[in-house]
Amino acid sequence: MKVETHPGQLPPFWTDRSVVFIANLLALFFGVDPTPLLQGMQGTGSVNVGSGGGGPVTTSPEEDEKAHFVSVVLADTEDVWRQLFQKAGIKYEDPNLVLFSGSVNSACGFTSAAVGPFYCPGDHKVYIDLAFYEEMKNKFGAPGDFAMAYVVAHEVGHHVQNLLGISDKVHRARSQLTKEEYNQLSVKLELQADFFAGVWAHHAQKMKNILEKGDVQEAMRAANAIGDDTLQKKSQGYVVPDAFTHGSSEQRMRWFMKGLKTGDLTQGDTFTAPEL
Repeated sequence: MKVETHPGQLPPFWTDRSVVFIANLLALFFGVDPTPLLQGMQGTGSVNVGSGGGGPVTTSPEEDEKAHFVSVVLADTEDVWRQLFQKAGIKYEDPNLVLFSGSVNSACGFTSAAVGPFYCPGDHKVYIDLAFYEEMKNKFGAPGDFAMAYVVAHEVGHHVQNLLGISDKVHRARSQLTKEEYNQLSVKLELQADFFAGVWAHHAQKMKNILEKGDVQEAMRAANAIGDDTLQKKSQGYVVPDAFTHGSSEQRMRWFMKGLKTGDLTQGDTFTAPEL
């Protein structure tokens, strides 16, 4: 669908209440011109398996099973976000999934597994080291399939932010802010990705009835385990809020649950929320 736009005028589909939040972020808060998004972006999701040097990776049957599960979750996120974007008159661009071991090269540079799963806006790819899920289970006490799904959905949330121009706006502000100020902005970006993960779960449940008993608790354990305060306490024994980049455990759980309960994009503006 191609929609003609004019300066200073929002196209008619922005009146759809379900996507007012997207319009507000693009046209009001972020000052992003939505025209590039309305020109019919193309993309198909795919899964690549590679090592840091781009060669093949030998996987175990257990890793193959995890890889299949992650691929299924990615496909579910695509179904949901395609539908939500379609309501806004925008064509969703599927991200690619890269499974790696140890380290990997991306458009964002060379990254080791120590960083954990990440999304690279430069190549529109979600990078997952399957060993991270073992670390979540054994080190952080957050096992379970839906804990894995939450992580994938969070990274896809960053993809959504990238498509909407939100990530770029935040990153461009970096040079104008102190480290502490940028950290605060980063927290808002991450919490919104958690909210988007919850929005995905809400709509995926409606579309496919994906949730089983205990799934939400698994996601909450995962969000709690990777909160900045929890990680700081484990690594250094004390908490430094000014150094937060992803949000506290309580914040991460709360914003995910808000997305899960409401499924309403208008509820996820972390950037102007009076309280995170």
